[in-house]
Amino acid sequence: MARPIWSGILSFGLVSVPVSLYAATESHTVSFRQIQRGTSDRVRNKRVNERTGEEVAFGDIVKGFELAEGEYVVVEPDELEQISPGRSKTIEITGFVDLEQVEPIYFDTTYYLGPKGKEYGKVYTLLQRALERANRAGIAMFSMRGKEYLTAVRSENGILTAHTMHFADEVRDPRSEISTLPAAGSDTAEVSDRELAMAEQLVDMLAVDWKPEDYRDTFEEKVHELIAAKQAGQEVAAPEAAPAPSNVLDLMDILGRSLESAKTAGTVKADEAQVAAEASTKTADKKAKSRTAGAGNKTGAAAGRASAGHRPKDTGGKKSTSHRARPTTSATGKKTSTAAGRRKEDLSGLTKAELYKKATAADLPHRSTMTRDELQHALEKTGHGRHLRSAS
Repeated sequence: MARPIWSGILSFGLVSVPVSLYAATESHTVSFRQIQRGTSDRVRNKRVNERTGEEVAFGDIVKGFELAEGEYVVVEPDELEQISPGRSKTIEITGFVDLEQVEPIYFDTTYYLGPKGKEYGKVYTLLQRALERANRAGIAMFSMRGKEYLTAVRSENGILTAHTMHFADEVRDPRSEISTLPAAGSDTAEVSDRELAMAEQLVDMLAVDWKPEDYRDTFEEKVHELIAAKQAGQEVAAPEAAPAPSNVLDLMDILGRSLESAKTAGTVKADEAQVAAEASTKTADKKAKSRTAGAGNKTGAAAGRASAGHRPKDTGGKKSTSHRARPTTSATGKKTSTAAGRRKEDLSGLTKAELYKKATAADLPHRSTMTRDELQHALEKTGHGRHLRSAS
């Protein structure tokens, strides 16, 4: 179990509940040591006097606020300690705001809040459910580790969470920070209705449900692969080239090719249930063929016994109601079955795009998630095509 990083009282109005604060996230960044090239010697940082080059002891270091070149106001660590907010013993909610009014840029770090003991579960649940129903967050000032934070307490997935927030003067104005932003009404910001419609269509086609488990830190994986490859003495593959920026003059062409790519290739993983169903169908087909072959062997054995003098069992004068399909005669006079006589289209030579068009016409489900072979197999199952040889 995780250890709390803070414990205190969460209060709103006259209601209070002892709570503990827990880290909600963890970093998986690969850590490295600094070593000198060609050796295994670690490199360490030292605090050195810039003028003399001599190392300075930690206790001899003070804070300096620079007023001008070489001119400082010196502040001792004890003086900072005296004005430090220290550690809050209470998260006192002073008001509740509508979450829709809070822009995401203001949220910084997320923490979990849990009741300090099971006996406080009722008061904890009361605040959690009230915030959930109201879709509001409690706003409080909170001090931890010598720093004061603007904090939002909200209900998420049945628990309370605390989000440290940026103050208003910490959020930069993008219009004053980014000189290349297109101005409203300028030529570089104007797009045609057709371009906008195609872009919206592309967004709709690439829409997916939010599943955070589908995404992972691929850079971290590549770092581990790099370490393993170097440890094994293997060559390290060169990274793929970054995509070229879109040419504004070819924007319509790029949008069109993007839409076609989304239609033919799909952008989500194959539906596991569909794959499992197809595998089950294949298994059932094999079993059915096996049973048919077994039945044919038994029929042949019975016919052999009858020709050897075995009389069939008396059915009481009743006629059999089963019928056997009669073969048809082809124009050449050769007998062939009705099914084999119809030569269906050979799909094995078609591209994935051509197969996808046929799948669209046949309204096959999950076609956008299928590979080329899966599209061919699905079309053959529906009878839209199969490589068959006419019986000779």
